[in-house]
Amino acid sequence: MRLGVIDVGSNTVHLLVVDAHPGASPNPYHSQRSTLRLMRYLDDDGAITEEGVTRIIAAIAEAVATVQEIGVDDLLATATSAIREAANGEEVLARIEGETGLRLDVLSGEDEARITMLAVRRWLGWSAGEILLFDIGGGSFEIAQGADEYPDVQVSLPLGAGRSTIMYLPEDPPTAEGISRLRAHARAEFTQARNEFFKGRPKPKRVVGTSKTIRSLARLIGGPPDPATGDLAELHYAGLREWEPTLRDMPGSVREYLPGITPERGYQIMAGAVVLRTAMKVFDVSTLTISPWALREGIVLRYIDALDGRGTDPVTEDS
Repeated sequence: MRLGVIDVGSNTVHLLVVDAHPGASPNPYHSQRSTLRLMRYLDDDGAITEEGVTRIIAAIAEAVATVQEIGVDDLLATATSAIREAANGEEVLARIEGETGLRLDVLSGEDEARITMLAVRRWLGWSAGEILLFDIGGGSFEIAQGADEYPDVQVSLPLGAGRSTIMYLPEDPPTAEGISRLRAHARAEFTQARNEFFKGRPKPKRVVGTSKTIRSLARLIGGPPDPATGDLAELHYAGLREWEPTLRDMPGSVREYLPGITPERGYQIMAGAVVLRTAMKVFDVSTLTISPWALREGIVLRYIDALDGRGTDPVTEDS
């Protein structure tokens, strides 16, 4: 079975086409991204501007055209924090459906965390035990923990790399004052989340990071994948701390030439580094294992599970 997944995020519209069937690993067939940076297209009321809506529709139309050219058995389309939290989100969804014919399933932050945990668990296997998961998007930062395929606890915080850049680091390169304010804000948010949701949880056997921002930082700091196994390099707190001053002094147009940093991430990778290091500090994490599977793979796995009669996540099946 060939499946298409269109994920409308805060930073990109990402199309992933995979060949998949029950009991097998999804095999990537095609992947393409269109850069959005939707946080730059919000007005003072939190609504997506006309220019932003036009960019979304154009990117989705391009993805749909590619899907039609390739041919898929089913197409799954989701939207995350940017449209979910926009003041005119419902209007934007209606326009997308009217102009492209595509109806988006809007995921909550908790849905994102749960589905991403499913993907991470399948990637790492049951031997990974209790997992603590960090996932940085453009608009939100998800944290989840558990020993099963779906987490026992999860939380979504408004600390995505794009949002944090717009709110705290608008200068390029950023100011020391802006970085300090972002770090203090993130520390307060993560501390409250830790104390409210994760207090009393077992010590995780593995702390896992996923998302393009975390994978980019791991590639920059830890190096390329293992040539023999293909495993991604781990991300160490000490390395992240050492790299932060270098990233701080660079404009986004220079950061995008660093190993692992793509043009659409160069402008927001500094905020991502600050927020991630703060999370690692608050949760006392020294090393992150990096999972290449995340939300899109989780969406595919959940779909295949339903076809195979394994059922769906009871919390998100009606989302």
